[in-house]
Amino acid sequence: MNDARSTQGSVAESFLRALKQRGLDIVFANSGTDFAPLIEALVRLEEAGEETPDFMTIPHENLAMAMAHGYHRVSGKPAAVMVHVTPGTANAVCGLMNAQRDHVPLVLIAGRTPITQAGSIASRSAPIHWGQENFDQAGMVREYTKWDYELRAGQSPSQIVGRAIDIALNEPKGPVYLTLPREVLTNQDNNAAATPAPKIISAPEPNISAINKLAEWIARAERPVIVTSHVGQDIEAFKHLAWLADTFTIPVAENWANCVNIAASHSMSLGENATDFLSEADLILVIDSEVPWFPREFSPSPKTRVAHLGLDPLCVDYPIRVFPADLIIPGRSAGALLLLGEALEKQNAGHQISKTEGRRKAVQNYRNNRKKALQKQLADAQKNKRIQGNYLGACLKEVVPSDAVIITELGVSASSLSLEKPHTLIGGNVSGGLGFGLGAALGAKLAAPERTVIATVGDGCYMFGN
Repeated sequence: MNDARSTQGSVAESFLRALKQRGLDIVFANSGTDFAPLIEALVRLEEAGEETPDFMTIPHENLAMAMAHGYHRVSGKPAAVMVHVTPGTANAVCGLMNAQRDHVPLVLIAGRTPITQAGSIASRSAPIHWGQENFDQAGMVREYTKWDYELRAGQSPSQIVGRAIDIALNEPKGPVYLTLPREVLTNQDNNAAATPAPKIISAPEPNISAINKLAEWIARAERPVIVTSHVGQDIEAFKHLAWLADTFTIPVAENWANCVNIAASHSMSLGENATDFLSEADLILVIDSEVPWFPREFSPSPKTRVAHLGLDPLCVDYPIRVFPADLIIPGRSAGALLLLGEALEKQNAGHQISKTEGRRKAVQNYRNNRKKALQKQLADAQKNKRIQGNYLGACLKEVVPSDAVIITELGVSASSLSLEKPHTLIGGNVSGGLGFGLGAALGAKLAAPERTVIATVGDGCYMFGN
């Protein structure tokens, strides 16, 4: 590379410090000519004995995004991906779509083609520096990010990094995009002081009067049902849902689940695609579910009350999403489930006994019938030369540890896996960005090296053991 070395005490050094200080321990990177100031700064800081994020060189941006996604889903920590200007950003878009729909607090960092043709140590020095510039680089990703910005001369890197991470972590969580012009990175930093991070970023809690209204409806309902897709990503919500479902005999359907929301052995678990059970419901509570059912196949009766609960119950980033709603309650699901349980306990439980006994029998019969149907499917699959998803899932269930992380990308359904513990399933999300499974498995293994991680891609299976 024919670029001269950047000056000491550069913006690049402060930027790397800020990443580490704000909890970004790992950067999945695919570099280019825009990274020269950062590479120099990384060497200088390491020689000085300063802590820096661990940079992992990843051969493709889509893989880097998937690794960051899997890393977050297992560790709970935010992750960073650093890519090369416009082509690197373009390669990352598929993974960015997955991260946005799955609410992953990911910081996507991209270089910016040098703006100046001369006059700076970082001015353009290769033909691509003309060809890779566009009028609005962030325009490629704006629909799938919560925030985008470009670091500018004279600004504090610590403040900009802090704002990026705060927005990514603010509920509902999601990816952000930050671009770094090469000229700015080589500048002397006159704002080197670190900006303190917020002690707590609290999630919004639901309206208590709305929760009380929902409790009244559930107490009067004969056949209430809960539908969820990803409430189990929050362990606290996982526990509250299990208690609520058992205590008040409310069955739980996991439609398009991308995590374990309720233990498969739980007496109120209906598994996936419980449309036939929903058709009998007189109250449906949708919690953290973008697509609770397919309207072309099923719609609740006009007499059925429908309530939606979650941090983003309307899914405002979806251009069209229309489901019936008598009550919409925005707020953190864990808190809402806890409040709902307390409100239900205050209701008159005396008239509930006969109704709950009938519900429990109905759910048990449903579970027994589904179990028989699955057993028949597995028996038929054993005779089929082509490996089927249900059969592969059942085989995995027999051999993997109970705390193994299983990543599914088409093929294997959550029902056949019969998982019991939270944070043991990372399912493909509704964006449908394929090529996710193996990369997510590598990121998950990085986050929890002591756990077995398995990626199922179609009818194939890849295991990363200890």
